[in-house]
Amino acid sequence: MDPIAKVKIVESYATILKQAGVLNFTGSPDDEDFMVKLSTLVNTMGTALLSSWTRLQKSKDTRGMTIVANAIHDKIELLLKFLSNDDDEVSQAVVEFAREYLQFLKNKASVKAYGTADSSNVERILYIVINKYKYDLSTDFSYQDEDEAYFQEYRKLLKVLFDNLAMLDLDLVFSQTKNMIASTLNRWQTLPYNELEVAITFLYLLGEVVPNCHGTSDGNISDKKTEINEMLHLLITSGVSRQGHKAVILQFFETVVRYEKYFGQEPVLIPEILAAFLDDRGLRNSDPHVRSRASYLLSRFIKYLKTHMSNYTEGILKQLQDLLDLALPVNGISHTLVSPDDQLYLYETAAVLIVSGSFSPETKQAFLKSLLLPVAEKFQLLLQKLPTTSDELQRREIAKCMNHAIAVTSRTSKAFSNQQTMQTNGCVEVYLQALQIFLGALNLPYEQTTLQSAVRQYLHRMVVCLESEVLPYFPIAAEQLLKSSDIQKKVVPFVQEIFMPFVTAIFNTLSVPIDENDQPAQNERQQLQRSYFLFIAAIVTSNIAEVISTQSVQNFRQVLLTVIQGAVHFPDPVAQKTCFSILRKMVELWGGADGLDGFVEFMYHNIVPACFMAPLKETFDLNDAQTILALSESALCLRTVLDKRGVEFVTFLKTSYLPTLRINPEKMDEYCRALSSDSKAFKNYLKFFLPKCKDVAVKLL
Repeated sequence: MDPIAKVKIVESYATILKQAGVLNFTGSPDDEDFMVKLSTLVNTMGTALLSSWTRLQKSKDTRGMTIVANAIHDKIELLLKFLSNDDDEVSQAVVEFAREYLQFLKNKASVKAYGTADSSNVERILYIVINKYKYDLSTDFSYQDEDEAYFQEYRKLLKVLFDNLAMLDLDLVFSQTKNMIASTLNRWQTLPYNELEVAITFLYLLGEVVPNCHGTSDGNISDKKTEINEMLHLLITSGVSRQGHKAVILQFFETVVRYEKYFGQEPVLIPEILAAFLDDRGLRNSDPHVRSRASYLLSRFIKYLKTHMSNYTEGILKQLQDLLDLALPVNGISHTLVSPDDQLYLYETAAVLIVSGSFSPETKQAFLKSLLLPVAEKFQLLLQKLPTTSDELQRREIAKCMNHAIAVTSRTSKAFSNQQTMQTNGCVEVYLQALQIFLGALNLPYEQTTLQSAVRQYLHRMVVCLESEVLPYFPIAAEQLLKSSDIQKKVVPFVQEIFMPFVTAIFNTLSVPIDENDQPAQNERQQLQRSYFLFIAAIVTSNIAEVISTQSVQNFRQVLLTVIQGAVHFPDPVAQKTCFSILRKMVELWGGADGLDGFVEFMYHNIVPACFMAPLKETFDLNDAQTILALSESALCLRTVLDKRGVEFVTFLKTSYLPTLRINPEKMDEYCRALSSDSKAFKNYLKFFLPKCKDVAVKLL
């Protein structure tokens, strides 16, 4: 519709409504629905006028813009009347009009047409927004009903208006808001809680609307930064956090953490803030929601200001001690002041204090042991109790407590980083001891889903934080985890995620040179190699080989080559037997017509040669019982290739591979006949065949 024509219609409606006395309607408490409808009508009229002005501005119709602007200004009193209405639903109905009006004023400001009257309207809207932001004194904070949820949504709309007001006239908004905050905090003892909560909330919101109020060199913004700092100083020193109302203390904590950077510059205020978090204002508050939020916000506060915490660490740990206690389930129920989720934050907080503190590694280890040893002891107690408990509900509660014990220990590992590692802080032993204890849960026939989930999480954290130190434990854990077919679907994503970091960690460790004469180091390396191949074997024999096959092509090939290397180049018959077993299983899975792309080629170029090269090496002692077992596995691997590829494989041997070993045609035929016989006959044949080939093969290999 033509903008001017639309304005004429809106104005004609407005005239009729005024003459009928409708727009001056004051109403009664029973007229709520009518007032909401009337407010909605005013909103529609206002937004129609504003959209018309925008269209005329785009077409540069100056005369039309003047007409529409006058019509808009005539409706502002109506806007303010309905926006400030005591009924939030009436007020909300014109929020769109208010937002569009502020955009209109921004456009005027851009052409320097923003005047004193406009500034007055902005100030009045700001006053309304602040006033409407207040909770009703009758609000019940013990639970959130539909009315409370509605008010929170309404507050979000008011915040949008506040943001727009600040973008339009930051100086005015900042000045008025600052005066309100300072006035309120200076006389907080005489004011109701809702005014205090709003003052602290708008101090928080100033940090959102003042652009770059931290770290900018701009003079105007720098002044505002200084003034915000003054307000924060007043917030802490005024004592308003002791007012006692839930809404006030919650907003106090939110605001303190919002401005955590400031307290890094003013560390003298940190003790008072910590005291608020740790006493009955925060973690020991009678309200569980306050305790929960304080647990999370304290964690954030300490993480950011950890470099300032060394002097307070021991005191904080002592005050947290009883809150960190893992309550054992009594009659199936655990009783603690803070919830399990809250304890996760508190354990992480305690660990951050320990790790980031300026203590020696020995002191850090002692602190960490005092933190985690009680957890491990309770876990062991529950580990013994679970199998002897017949009541299913109680078993479930015991398992949940065991799960939580693992979870809090795992959570403390988040305190470490690439700069502050477990190794440099002397804390490896603490976590490995815990791992040994937690692995005991994998053997229990009860509550496997709950317990194994926790162990998987802990293993994942240890792979990230410890790397080589955790490697010997991982294959054992993986084998236990994969035993239960019921949980394999849950285990697969976990193993897929940690698979390559684990493989990389192992081969980084194996690549470090060691002295050939250092027998203990040689033994450790051999055990690590065996553990790795047992891990791969557990994967391929547990029907979750997709863990390997879904890796990137490069990583998939790397893993396959490590198994080939173990089969051929490690003079360890135990590891060789495992490697040939892995290769045989892979041939079964992927060596057929519907196998993985490229695997058949890999099989012919790598797996088949490995089955010959390993037994032909001088280190392959056919007089050793373990070596004979490795030979048997290599024979079974070749038999599996034959089962999968048939005549094609025999042709490959005769025409492509066996000639490279300088075997005459008669011996080739003899070998292929033996291969096609039963497995036992083929194994016995190899014992006679291999020594005859060795002399030639040694020269070739």
